[in-house]
Amino acid sequence: MDLSLFHDAHRLGWQAAQLASPNPPVGAVIEDPAGAVVGRGYTQRPGGAHAEVMALQQAGDRARGGRAIVTLEPCNHTGRTGPCAEALIRAGIRRVDFLFADPNPVAEGGAATLRAAGVEVIGSYLPHPTGRSVQLPAWTEMYSVEPWLISMAEQRPHVALKIASTVDGRVAAVDKTSQWITGEEARIAAHRDRTRRDAILVGTGTIAADNPRLTARDGNGEPFAEELQPLRVVMGTSEVPADARVFSAPGEGLHLQTRDVHEVLDELWKRDVRTLLVEGGSRVAAAFVSAGVVDEVQYYAAPAVLGAGVASIRNSDDSLGQTIGDIRRFVPRELEVFGSDVRWTMTAPQRTP
Repeated sequence: MDLSLFHDAHRLGWQAAQLASPNPPVGAVIEDPAGAVVGRGYTQRPGGAHAEVMALQQAGDRARGGRAIVTLEPCNHTGRTGPCAEALIRAGIRRVDFLFADPNPVAEGGAATLRAAGVEVIGSYLPHPTGRSVQLPAWTEMYSVEPWLISMAEQRPHVALKIASTVDGRVAAVDKTSQWITGEEARIAAHRDRTRRDAILVGTGTIAADNPRLTARDGNGEPFAEELQPLRVVMGTSEVPADARVFSAPGEGLHLQTRDVHEVLDELWKRDVRTLLVEGGSRVAAAFVSAGVVDEVQYYAAPAVLGAGVASIRNSDDSLGQTIGDIRRFVPRELEVFGSDVRWTMTAPQRTP
């Protein structure tokens, strides 16, 4: 089938990233019987409309006899909102296409409910991620619901590791200066990406060296709305000053006094964090890679060479890189250009069942 409407739906889903958490960031498109798009929607804040309901509200009576294209199987449970499967049935939708089955045992079963009501259902176009990234047959751009699916499969936050370095892998000079390796356009893109994440994490060393705000800001350096700010997390046993900017910026700051990656992920999962962006430093990056929990890498490469300085991943316990067999490979997904810099998105290979 033509997957162009799935492109549309999953890009709508990106608008729900962070906004919908801990619910999945779903996108939906409604066609009328003639095949014209009459409704679009994406999941709102918990308690608000789901993607299908938002799209149906926009479509109105034009949805009757039409088709719904959704990135995730319509839910089948009543929580703060009613079941999306029932809403589609009441609207007179004749066919529903979805990309992924819902792995949540509380919400699954929407496809069966739709079929029982006589709705044609074409579902699960793509394999469910078995703990790692989906292998995509049609296009490589990240699916908006993919991090949430991996989070549900692993029962921990989806982990994206961000690296911004020179082509020789340096994130700072010998004297620890690092502003700026990448250009303004790449930095703006990185800030937009922060708005898609539930939480952003650095180590205590980064706080001591840079005193970052860790906020998501626009091209003028102004913070985005508070609801778009990720939870700011500091990891490590060293003391963090009470007046550190990470605690005073808009949104919430949190210091987890541990070096154990799994303890951090367990605590964040309990706090309903489903997507985590790890921004450094280099030892923290190494800890997450060594723990085998990095699901995505966002690598910003500047066309520049330092020749010496701080490596992007600095292993301090011999758990990485002792032999070529230690190499950790990722799957290329998307390459984008921002000014003179490039961003290479890659994901962990799918686990063999």
